[in-house]
Amino acid sequence: MATAEQPFPTQARAVIIGGGIVGCSLAYHLTRMGWTDVVLLEQGRLSSGTTWHAAGLVGQLRSQRSLTRLIRYSTELYARLEAETGLATGWRRCGSISVARTPERMTLLRRQIASARAQGVDIEEMAPREAGKRWPLMRTDDLCGAVWIPGDGKANPADITQALARGARMKGARIVEKTRVTGIRIEGGVVKAVDTDRGAILCEAAAICAGQWSRELGRRVGVTIPLHSAEHMYIVTGRMEGAHPDLPVLRDPDGYVYFKEEVGGLVMGGFEPDAKPWGMAGIPDDFEFQLLPDDWDQFEPLMRGALQRVPALEHAEIKTFLNGPESFTPDANFILGPAPGLRGLFVGAGFNSMGIASAGGAGRHLAEWMVEGEPSADLWAVDIRRFAPFNGNRRWLHDRVKETLGLHYAMPWPNRELDSARPARRSPLHDRLAARGAVFGSKMGWERALFFAPEGASCEVGYGFGRGAWFGPAAEEHRAAREGVALFDVTSFAKLLLQGPDAEAVLQRLCAADMAVPVGRSVYTPLLNARGGIESDLTVARIGAEEFLILTGTAQATRDADWIRRAMSGDARAVLTDVTSAWSVLALSGPRSRDVLQHAGAEGIGNAELPFGGFRMVDVGYASALACRRSYTGELGFEIYIPTEFALSAHDALVEAGSAFGLRHAGYAALDSLRVEKGYRAWGRDIGPDDTPWEAGLGFAVALDKGCDFTGRAALAATRDAPLRRRLVSLFAEAPNGPLAWGGESLLRDGAPVGDVTSAAFGHTLGGIVALAWVRAEEAIDQAWLDARPLRLDIGGDSVPVRASLRPFHDPKGLRMRA
Repeated sequence: MATAEQPFPTQARAVIIGGGIVGCSLAYHLTRMGWTDVVLLEQGRLSSGTTWHAAGLVGQLRSQRSLTRLIRYSTELYARLEAETGLATGWRRCGSISVARTPERMTLLRRQIASARAQGVDIEEMAPREAGKRWPLMRTDDLCGAVWIPGDGKANPADITQALARGARMKGARIVEKTRVTGIRIEGGVVKAVDTDRGAILCEAAAICAGQWSRELGRRVGVTIPLHSAEHMYIVTGRMEGAHPDLPVLRDPDGYVYFKEEVGGLVMGGFEPDAKPWGMAGIPDDFEFQLLPDDWDQFEPLMRGALQRVPALEHAEIKTFLNGPESFTPDANFILGPAPGLRGLFVGAGFNSMGIASAGGAGRHLAEWMVEGEPSADLWAVDIRRFAPFNGNRRWLHDRVKETLGLHYAMPWPNRELDSARPARRSPLHDRLAARGAVFGSKMGWERALFFAPEGASCEVGYGFGRGAWFGPAAEEHRAAREGVALFDVTSFAKLLLQGPDAEAVLQRLCAADMAVPVGRSVYTPLLNARGGIESDLTVARIGAEEFLILTGTAQATRDADWIRRAMSGDARAVLTDVTSAWSVLALSGPRSRDVLQHAGAEGIGNAELPFGGFRMVDVGYASALACRRSYTGELGFEIYIPTEFALSAHDALVEAGSAFGLRHAGYAALDSLRVEKGYRAWGRDIGPDDTPWEAGLGFAVALDKGCDFTGRAALAATRDAPLRRRLVSLFAEAPNGPLAWGGESLLRDGAPVGDVTSAAFGHTLGGIVALAWVRAEEAIDQAWLDARPLRLDIGGDSVPVRASLRPFHDPKGLRMRA
């Protein structure tokens, strides 16, 4: 901290706001990347907010490979910090056990075993008796099984924070405590200074790592940081027989509880189903090393679950009851990355009780973002730009976080939909679809039809690993799109409008494809980073000499808009506008789609007038709409862009015209099975910043010879002819009555993991499991390699034979959509 010999700093290269474990990790990693002129500001004392009362559990396995790697890095860092800094961290690799009380939970654990092995995490299944030998205080007669992860562990959060702080100081960082940040000074969209109650610090970059205070700091500069505090409780017992320092961490999610050893006793906490938000009126600045009042009524469900698992707790001494607020986010993933719309401002906050496990890797990647302009891994799952301004609405945030915290230990069904804070955003067609039996899911706040229930049938999603109530209707909708005609409401897709004399030049520098196309043409293109990784994939329609309409994923509007704006030079004569709400979009798909559109009033939509990739203005009932020959199903199809106020009349005209052709409304369950069956990639699931177009099978969308440089071109040119030892492939398993794949399954060759599934569905046209999977090998992967040895999918312990192909199994030449 500042002393008489060290006056308060007035300038720095980077200022970090917040002295918890994340802020100290960022300071540590910035100094190791060469930024030694770093100042960390803490309004109280280091670790005095949330870090000091964290439970300190470190579990490696996450559903996203990049987040598993992030936490594994944390464990490696914590293991070496003491030798590096001379301060103990309390890190102990004691392993962890997760138990299952129900067959459904055991199925989940077996699916996690397959995923862990595909990610290189050491894991094994255990019988209840074997788990009891490793954890002798545990009752096991009511268990179905367990898993053991030897690389997991526990740590002392405050000690790790101090060790990271010392490591940062050793490389030149300044840490100033008892200093409150009053604002962040922004000029022309660029960070210029951080204001404090002791004066201003001029800086090039600032990072908000202020825990539960982060949302308010962001709000002051127009940045949405959607986190909300909630009470998190645990108890600490006196000494108990059988508790020793190497006792594994124990998780019993069916009982909502976890345990770890501490000083010969147990720490027991958990995540109750009905969570308790806190701090709705704001978080006091002086909430330092403080706790909230005991609430045994709120804790009762956890205590009940704990007593069932560890009966000896009934007679144990309860030394401490801790109730400390922690910050949680709408999707239970933390928030990291550059603040959208601003240069030089970054965020690392909202760690959902996973801050200790994640802090090492999060600090490292945030430092990479600040120093190098991008992280070395795909961090879309935690990118701050996955959120939109509405996610910061206080009522919405309160209601959603109450649910997501309560689901921490609930069964994470693969088709689970959140129920809270709905409806928020609705297509103009919502009520029309609801009247036809639509069962809705939600994405980015949008209510979207998942499937259409038959009249009189249940209008519920139905959770599980098997064929729920959705399966039959989705199958019929799938077949309608393949064999007849189906109508999808895809209004939620994000739409951006780029206008100006330099619009084409901006896109040429950003996009891998050649964007110098005539008016009336659309182009599918990746956006790349400097490594050649895919930062997004877009469909771009040139609607005017200086106008381009950009279509991207529902969840990607904030991120893609920010990516494009950051790439535009200051003197670029171009403006980007989010026009998502201005247009409704209906996707008409199937062999009879052209007939329906013509009967609704459209002219000039034959192959000669409107070839694949083309678009033109057409009449649809009383509406004038933009019809684009594109298809996310692999069939003949049209994406119809309709001004929002005309959406209802255009929809009704299509329905009336379609009645003669058997038109069927269809939802996203069918759309997903159709696109996976056709081998279409989804950004954020199948492809991302770690994947190049060569590896992803998207080389057709790269124009190295288009006559100008573009981001990522050098990396792609250098690897164009290199052997591909990592490839995205299509899978098909003839298993019409077998288990369903959902994504995350391990692909085996000779019994050893060689890849993992990113997307999976039941292909109703092919009659079996269809999937996309990344395959990895020491040698070059081609079709001969894929055919040389039998491949199998590990689906929750079931081994299913599967075929792999570099081309889609359905219509591999893409003739149907060009019909």
